Amino acid sequence: MTTDQSAPGGPRPTSRNARATNGPAPGGTDPQYRRDPGDEVRASAFDEADQGRPTGNGPADAARTTRKRPRADDAPGKKAGTADTADARSEAGATNKVGDQDEPGEKDKGGKKNKGRGRKKAGGDGAGAGDSGTPDGSPAAGGSKPDGTPAEGASKPDPWAAFGPAPEPVPTWYGRLGRWVGRLLIHEWTLAAVASLALAVLMTWPTLRYPAHTLPQDYWDPSLQAWQMAWSGHILLTEPAQLWHANAFFPERWSFAFSDTLLGYAPAGMIGSGPEAALVRYNIVFVLAHALATFGAYVLARQLGASRTGSAVVGVAYTYAPWLLAQAGHLHVVSNGGIPLALAMLARGHGWSLRHGYRPERRHEGWVYAGWLVAAWQLSLGFGIGLPFAYVLAGTVLVAAVIWYAKRIFWRLKRPFGQRLFVADLIGGLIFAGVGVLMAIPYFTVAQLHPNAERTIDDIAIFSPPATGFVTAPAESRLWGGLHEGARSLLPWHPEMTLLPGFVLYALAVGGLFFSIWKVRQRLLLLAGALVAMALSMGTELFGGRFTYVPLFDHLPGWSGIRTPGRLMLWATLLLGLLAAGAVSAFAERVREISAERIPSWPSPWLRLATLVPLLLVVAEGTNTTPHPVVPAQPAAMRSIDGPLLVLPSGQNHDQPVMLWSTTRFQDIVNGGSGFTPRQLDDVRRVTMTFPDQTSVDYLRTLGVHNVLVLRGKIAGTPWEVSVDAPVDGLGITREEIDDVVVFRL
Repeated sequence: MTTDQSAPGGPRPTSRNARATNGPAPGGTDPQYRRDPGDEVRASAFDEADQGRPTGNGPADAARTTRKRPRADDAPGKKAGTADTADARSEAGATNKVGDQDEPGEKDKGGKKNKGRGRKKAGGDGAGAGDSGTPDGSPAAGGSKPDGTPAEGASKPDPWAAFGPAPEPVPTWYGRLGRWVGRLLIHEWTLAAVASLALAVLMTWPTLRYPAHTLPQDYWDPSLQAWQMAWSGHILLTEPAQLWHANAFFPERWSFAFSDTLLGYAPAGMIGSGPEAALVRYNIVFVLAHALATFGAYVLARQLGASRTGSAVVGVAYTYAPWLLAQAGHLHVVSNGGIPLALAMLARGHGWSLRHGYRPERRHEGWVYAGWLVAAWQLSLGFGIGLPFAYVLAGTVLVAAVIWYAKRIFWRLKRPFGQRLFVADLIGGLIFAGVGVLMAIPYFTVAQLHPNAERTIDDIAIFSPPATGFVTAPAESRLWGGLHEGARSLLPWHPEMTLLPGFVLYALAVGGLFFSIWKVRQRLLLLAGALVAMALSMGTELFGGRFTYVPLFDHLPGWSGIRTPGRLMLWATLLLGLLAAGAVSAFAERVREISAERIPSWPSPWLRLATLVPLLLVVAEGTNTTPHPVVPAQPAAMRSIDGPLLVLPSGQNHDQPVMLWSTTRFQDIVNGGSGFTPRQLDDVRRVTMTFPDQTSVDYLRTLGVHNVLVLRGKIAGTPWEVSVDAPVDGLGITREEIDDVVVFRL
């Protein structure tokens, strides 16, 4: 505010316009701006009543308080004199500056007045500091009356504040825990895991109907694998150093490495004991393996960029493809869920997806560690599925590294990677390689001790499927099994040659080549990968394998131990599923767009239900008629007779249930069944065809066998049907009957 010291009656206030714009003050030395003192008083009173500002006319005006519109940061009921000091100083300085320009001679006096006014203006609700009211004792405009009631113009508490939202209460620890659990239960991964488990129970039914008495497919290989889980759990708790020297195939060493070991399931083998516990354990793991495969493939497709429905199609097609129904008796083949799960974790940890490419901001080394650990666990289940996975993983790492450095060197793309991510890959890769080496040492030892265990290219040719196998379903397929009976009869070994991944999957994959969320280049790469996997699955059937399977057989370490090339169809199924997921995801996105555009929205539910049709068709094609035979009961003699012992009759299919029976005491047994038969066991079976006689008794004593058990229920039509009751005088042995078992003590 500027003042006119030359006018009578003291300084005069400027006009409102001049105050608002900080322009030159009317009424300075220019006569046209001079007014009558009475007019000044009346104008000042009008300004005070109209705008709530002091007139600035004399000492009385300096003591008056003004009304002021409450500021956003003024609390209700704020008392006078609580103005922000910084705001007061700022406004006072601005007013002094104008006064200095208009009236240089009155700088100090005008600055003092303006400074005081600035304090009152910044104070908001009351008089300036030190003002207690008007000279006549009436309360100031911002204060309160003597009786305590607010004076006119004073700030009052907002009566509507009580209707505002209540402040959010501070949650307790159990409240936070409950909300965390609630979010976890409705998370997509939780729902996907639960759905995968429920579907596994339904699709493998009646596996869990009588889990202590039946096994899926047959009771030969499943009995062997139930024994494997039981042995690994038992020996790791009692004598870990003897892990690879199992109680079967006595007196052979390294007998646990005669076939895939399922060593990764050892923690489950630590629960319970005896054949019934082994059966329950196997059936539960069998169902969980299907659930893990579905969940792993779903997670991989989601990480790569597919929709939920498209990812569900991948999960179901990967787990319940018709060709896999013939592998229900091979738990090490069914247990493939760690492959897509590990790939999904590694892709997530590196911030990469097929649809969006590399996104450095999404990197997380924790997922990288988890991915390598899951990959190592998958490898520990066996090399039949794990060895191709190891080579695929190594090739992926190599190609990714080459592309990375090529883009940095030739394309000058500086994309961050991070030291911690590099360390995670280094440590994780070393763990994976370490597990592979430790697992491979026993198998290389077995190959040296038993040259007949090594596969030849002629062995591979026996199990190599022709091209017709890709459109032929196994007998266990509910939908196609009966229709393809004639086609199966033309295959030399149809359990390993019926490789149909599903006609629905074929159709969806073809559609994904033309209508998909993936780019054209990505579709072609997925198709090429599927065709390569199918070519390798044919073994020696495609041009004799000279350009496909034979080079791998000859040059890749360990590849010669893979007996059945048809199981490589697993990779073709996964890649075809990703092609199908691209088409289903594009269809789902188009449905969402159409639903959003339609008015009214009543067709929307039907359109959304249409996106589930591919999933339902894949589920229908994966239904099965897998048999669940009852496992032969354990003879009572197996629970009481010490080893080393031999159970007759002996053979590949006879010996596998015997291994299961031995899980009560794990006594040494000569019997055993695996991917190959040791020469010594062949000799035992040949020599004991005339047991009991002097030659067979002496031979068994040489091996260290103490007892021989002959199962009366299994010897019909064999030489033992007559010799079991022959006199044993002069042989130095005794004979004892325990239920339906004849026990010979050597």
